[in-house]
Amino acid sequence: MSKKRTTIHDIASKLNITASTVSRALNDHPKISTSTKKLVIKTAKELNYQPNSLAAALRNGRTNIVGVIVPQADRNFFSSVIRGIEDVVNKSGYNVMICQSNDSLEKEKSNITALLEAQVDGILVSYAKETTDFSHYHEIINKGVPLILFDRQDESLDVGAVVIDDYLGAYKATEHLIQQGCERIVHFCGPENVSIYRERRRGYEEALRRANIDVDNNLIIKSNLKLEDGHQHALDIIKWKELPDAIFSASDYSAMGAMEILKENDIVVPDQIAVVGFSNESFTSFVDPGLTTVDQHSKKMGQHAAQLFLNQVKKGGSSSPTKTVLTPELIIRGSSLKRKN
Repeated sequence: MSKKRTTIHDIASKLNITASTVSRALNDHPKISTSTKKLVIKTAKELNYQPNSLAAALRNGRTNIVGVIVPQADRNFFSSVIRGIEDVVNKSGYNVMICQSNDSLEKEKSNITALLEAQVDGILVSYAKETTDFSHYHEIINKGVPLILFDRQDESLDVGAVVIDDYLGAYKATEHLIQQGCERIVHFCGPENVSIYRERRRGYEEALRRANIDVDNNLIIKSNLKLEDGHQHALDIIKWKELPDAIFSASDYSAMGAMEILKENDIVVPDQIAVVGFSNESFTSFVDPGLTTVDQHSKKMGQHAAQLFLNQVKKGGSSSPTKTVLTPELIIRGSSLKRKN
């Protein structure tokens, strides 16, 4: 059986004083004598009393907790965003409660319910891949809880957001491959309902058009963008009658999966097929060859999202929603640098 939690009533009973006196002593009330305060604190330690900080916070109308929902907490991108959020909110006296949706709509809904029941002071979210209906987010808005979206945003929600210019990142990546002499470029694209993947596909297509290269829908492969998806896509590609000369993936993970299969099948990266990913996950600099990718400035994204939340709290939720767009950076490594003839 679990041990019963010590309360101020237990301390009061042991000292034969009122619970209100114990409460005032623990809160250093000026009307309580120094000797009583010392006795109460000593007894509280002996009984292993732990104050219910959540209850105290609720009495003050705030919990000093910020809820953060990410698709996958073990991804370097999202863990770096969380670090950025904590860097900012911790300095203002807030703690962070982290939930992960695993890109599931139902899990995302339960995350939101749990955070609202915990009466967090704000919620910062990167929504799940499965999410196409955002009605459950209106529960947050209707309760007057500050809501900030990061990485993935939806125009139907009139809330603050921090994103990178996914279009520009994809455009730069595709343009780089074209500059390496690539013309038959495969694109692993994510679910169309997720804004970032729509924008990455748009950037890829626009770079081709500006280089007078026709957009071939046969080269656009819909994907969940996981490592195993990259494996399967590459296994399919190597059976094609005409191989592509490059792969641009909307995720580092599927790019990495494709590279592994290409190398296993003696297809030289980048000379036969160049590969570019997106996100600058930590492993991208350690593989051989290093994976060219697009850096999303994840920590900075978290810091900006946290600051939007603090600004909203400071203005009592009355401020107009602000959208911050960060500029992506193309990180060029060996996976895309073809040797010139």
